[in-house]
Amino acid sequence: MNPQDSQEVMAEEYPFTGIESRWRDRWAADGLFKARLDAAPDQKYYILNMFPYPSGDLHVGHGRNYILGDVVARHLMMTGRKLLAPMGWDAFGLPAENAAIERGIHPKTWTLDNIKKMRRQFDAWGIGLDWDREIASCDPGYYRWTQWLFVKLFEQGLAYRGFAPVNWCPSCGTVLANEQVLGDGTCERCGTVVELRELDQWFFRITRYADDLLDDLKLLDGWPEKVRTMQENWIGRSRGVEIDFQIQGTAYHLTVFTTRPDTLFGATFAVISAGHPLVATLAKESPNGPAMLEFVKKARVAQGENRFQVVAEKEGVDTGYTVVNPVNGEAMPLWIGNYVLMGYGTGAIMAVPAHDQRDYEFARKYGLVIRQVIEAGGGMPADAAWEADGRMMNSARFDGLDWREGWEKVADLLESTGKGRRKIQYRLRDWLVSRQRYWGPPIPIIYCETKCDGKDGIYAVPESDLPVLLPEDVPFTGKGASPLASSPAFLDVKCPKCGGPGRRETDTLDTFVDSSWYYLRFLTPKASDKAFDTELVNRWLPVDQYIGGVEHAILHLLYARFITKVLNDMKLVDFREPFRQLFNQGMITRGGNKMSKSKKNVVAPDALIARYGADTCRLYTMFIGPPERDAEWSDRGVEGSYRFLCRVWRWFRDVLPAMAARDEAIDPAALSAADRELHTALHRAIERVGEDIARFHPNTCVSSLMEFMNSAYAWWALPPSERPASSALGRHVAERFTQLLAPMAPHVAEELWEKLGHSQSVFHSAWPAADPRALVRATFELVVQINGKVRARMPARTGASEEDIRALALADDRCRPWLEGKTVKKAVYIQGKLLNIVAS
Repeated sequence: MNPQDSQEVMAEEYPFTGIESRWRDRWAADGLFKARLDAAPDQKYYILNMFPYPSGDLHVGHGRNYILGDVVARHLMMTGRKLLAPMGWDAFGLPAENAAIERGIHPKTWTLDNIKKMRRQFDAWGIGLDWDREIASCDPGYYRWTQWLFVKLFEQGLAYRGFAPVNWCPSCGTVLANEQVLGDGTCERCGTVVELRELDQWFFRITRYADDLLDDLKLLDGWPEKVRTMQENWIGRSRGVEIDFQIQGTAYHLTVFTTRPDTLFGATFAVISAGHPLVATLAKESPNGPAMLEFVKKARVAQGENRFQVVAEKEGVDTGYTVVNPVNGEAMPLWIGNYVLMGYGTGAIMAVPAHDQRDYEFARKYGLVIRQVIEAGGGMPADAAWEADGRMMNSARFDGLDWREGWEKVADLLESTGKGRRKIQYRLRDWLVSRQRYWGPPIPIIYCETKCDGKDGIYAVPESDLPVLLPEDVPFTGKGASPLASSPAFLDVKCPKCGGPGRRETDTLDTFVDSSWYYLRFLTPKASDKAFDTELVNRWLPVDQYIGGVEHAILHLLYARFITKVLNDMKLVDFREPFRQLFNQGMITRGGNKMSKSKKNVVAPDALIARYGADTCRLYTMFIGPPERDAEWSDRGVEGSYRFLCRVWRWFRDVLPAMAARDEAIDPAALSAADRELHTALHRAIERVGEDIARFHPNTCVSSLMEFMNSAYAWWALPPSERPASSALGRHVAERFTQLLAPMAPHVAEELWEKLGHSQSVFHSAWPAADPRALVRATFELVVQINGKVRARMPARTGASEEDIRALALADDRCRPWLEGKTVKKAVYIQGKLLNIVAS
């Protein structure tokens, strides 16, 4: 198409409706985002947004994540990268089941309908994805391999069944992992107070990988420091000492873990958790037994066994027993306290109230002894514990030792007397994967009724019999035992070892198991003979760029790292970490709150797209603020982005007829002042936009485009005599500006690119390079310091010699008064920036 003939085909106003649907169809037909898996190693790029739970309607807050990923992907495509940009659905889990129960439909129907809705919304936003690689975790073709993964962990001794206290949500009717219990002891899904129950459960032995998970964080230099710190704290590796305290009058001893054995002489009482296994035994013999059991009942419900819960009011009950301090022989009262949890250490502590604030508050409340054993610089606080370092005191032969030396000496003493041992302790606990719900992958385990192995009779389902399908004809209410237990057709099965009667496991897997490996499946999403192709996975992974919310910092990301390490140890992948770079986007709020249906502050994209177009929504979503920070939605801001795109359209409509037929080289030196100014502004925008997209700052990219369009309008308004190169320069500017706009507003960019006479997609064009000649400024601002203080700022010629710069400063009226009667001893010039003069 000749641009001189294009005026008649450019509408008067920006016609987004027809443009956007046409280009979405064109991208799909051309396979723009279809991955080429044979890409060279230096060209391939795997960019992945965390796959969403198919809740139904997306709002603009969701869009921030996926639009950002699309902007980055389209820019990468224009820099020559061959992309793998897939999408899938985290489709199992409690929300779908609860929603289905409320509506009286099957979770499968609910989930698949929502997937269709969300796919339409992704398409409406113009999100470019390789839909040929779409996966859904609820598809038997996918969860067959989730079950296969469980079997592999079972074979490695990494999946095991254990009788343990678990977090039980009475509303959801299922077990929760520790990570799914909020700090106030409530369920993260429904807000109900979590209870503690004793159940047989399936666990993944993630603790075996605690050191690897912690130590390998140093490899993740492309991850936010905040996320790495969160994982480090969650794993919680501590070096300390386990100490045995004999419980007087019994055959039992109490084992505690402490990171400060140097304070052992300051221990004046001991406290055990309400969930400690000794509680029931001690209560039988103690006169305080009834009070103990009543307190335990109250405390265990309140705690919800969330090991990170902050207890505002510390409460306890005296057991009537005492324990013996192994270093000084003192008898210390033994209490049950609500601030000691079973989730960390041994569920028991030695209380050192002078040097631990929690112990101090407990001791003050119940009138227990407080003994200082670490010197406090400036004296002990008036109403708090001294938790800082210092020298030991009131500690017998260890008095005067620095606490670090004392730490080792006391540990040596305990080990030599058999009363303690050095130990590494972790906060991390094994991953609880059992769920007593329907909508999840059945755990592929069979129990032999005769226990033919002479032990527990537990067998993994043979791989040839996978998947274990979810029966679709079972009633489910979301309460009590798994619905699978009510289906004899599902439950009754032959033992794979002896052929005798057996029964299937009726629990289903936690949805985080589904998402722990999905990034591997996208390379071969339809493969029926393997979970993933090792050769392809090793070629394309780790994922080059992963994008998603920081709320997944501990759960999903930690579990995915664990599974990757397991697969690496099994020689199925050759990398230890799944995601090379991670970006966490912030939330979009409205009225100061996170968008949610319950708050009635959700902004749906459909109406906005119908009114302003998808490119407007994309542009504003990127312009709203730095994407790593939370941002407040503004309807007026949307209108501003729409007006900008209308201005772009009008500028092209006006300038297109006057443009040269072809893009030609521009010599900045040969341009008039006005033309050179526009040329410089363009190439500065090229430099900034490219850099800002690469560092995930699309908000400043949009600012740069808006700023440049102001310059373009001002240039076009000049008399033709002042812009003699307008034909060639107009073409030069229009081509490059369209390319800069393309990642953020791809539909209108494609339309403009076609108007410029191109038959291929703008995304098949090469990202523009900034002309270094245009970036050189004729002058710069010289800062002059005299004896360390700024005395003047002045324009100076770029490339001027140091001698000329010095002469310029010495001749300046603002500098001369500070140099009169003085001799310049030294002048240091930092080229293009600063002249520092020392005179006396």
